[in-house]
Amino acid sequence: MNPFTYSRQSAAAPAVAELAATPHAKLLGGGTNLVDLMKMGVETPERLIDINRLPLAAVEELPDGKGVRLGGLARNSEVAENALVKERYPVLAEAILAGASPQLRNRATTGGNLLQRTRCPYFYDPDFPACNKRNPGSGCGALHGFNRVHAILGHSEQCIATHPSDMCVALATLEAVVRVSGPKGDREMAFQDFHRLPGDTPQHETNLEPDELITAVDLPALPATVRSHYLKIRDRESYAFALVSVAAVLDVGPDGKIKTARIALGGVAHKPWRATQAEELLAGKSVGTEPFRAAANAALAEAKGFQYNTFKIELARRTIVRALNTVAGKV
Repeated sequence: MNPFTYSRQSAAAPAVAELAATPHAKLLGGGTNLVDLMKMGVETPERLIDINRLPLAAVEELPDGKGVRLGGLARNSEVAENALVKERYPVLAEAILAGASPQLRNRATTGGNLLQRTRCPYFYDPDFPACNKRNPGSGCGALHGFNRVHAILGHSEQCIATHPSDMCVALATLEAVVRVSGPKGDREMAFQDFHRLPGDTPQHETNLEPDELITAVDLPALPATVRSHYLKIRDRESYAFALVSVAAVLDVGPDGKIKTARIALGGVAHKPWRATQAEELLAGKSVGTEPFRAAANAALAEAKGFQYNTFKIELARRTIVRALNTVAGKV
C-alpha cells in the first residue's frame, strides 16, 4: 500500500473544500472497496479524508411524509433493517441482504455502494498491463481473455466490465434521486443518470465530479399496490457477486393487468441495467409466464456475449421470468 496522509472532517462543507483543494485525495467512508483497492495498488490516494463523523447516516421520511431519504453514510445493514425500507421498498432490503457478508454490510455505506468499482480481475491486477480503466488506451484484457463474469449489455470495445452492486440494481427500479454536494453547491441526479456506460472512456464510471460528495439518496413514494422482488443468481449462495440479478417491481390492477413494470438487471452491464423495452411491453398485459417470457426476450434482444459468458444471456432471460413470477404471486 502506498503512503498517505489522513484527516478527519465532521461537516460536509469543509470536507468538500478539502477534497477540492487536495490533489489525489479520496473520501473515506466504510472503506470496504477503497481499502481493498489500495492494498492491491489499484487506488493510490495521497490523502484520505475521513467523513464518518458527518451527520449523513440517517434513514428518514422525506418532508412529504411519503418518500424516504437514505443518508450518504447510512450503513447498508441499517438501511436493510429499517422499518420504512422494509415496508415500502422491500426490493431494496432484499438486494442489500443478498450482497456481501453481515460484517461488510455493517461498514458499507449508501454512497460507497454507488461508487463501487468493478470486480474485473484484469482491473484488480496492476501487474496486468491491459486495462483501460487503470491505464486508458492500454486495451481491455477481458475482451479476449477469461470473461465469464463480464458484460453482455451496453459494453464497448474499450471495456466489458460489470458493475458489482446489488443495492444499485434495486435503486434503479425505484427511480431514486442522488443528492450531491460540491464546491459549486448542491445538485441532484436521477439515479439512471448517475452511472455511465463505458463507451470510449471506461475510466469515468459515474457523472459525479471528483470534488463532490454524495450526501443522500432519495426514494420516491410508491403506490400501496406495488409489489417487488430481488433475485440474485451466483456461483455460491453466500458472499459472491451476481452472475445475473433482477430487481422487479410491478403495479397490478384488480383486473390482473399490469399498470406499470420496472425491471433492472445486475451483473450484465457496466451500470445497473434498466430493461425499459421489457417494461413497455408488459404495460397493460395480464400477469403470466408467457408475457413475462416475451418481456425477457425484449430485455435481452441486444445482448452480446463473449467466449466464456454467452450462457448469461439465457440465464438472464430465465431470471427475469422467475423474478416476475415471484412478484406476481405476491399480488
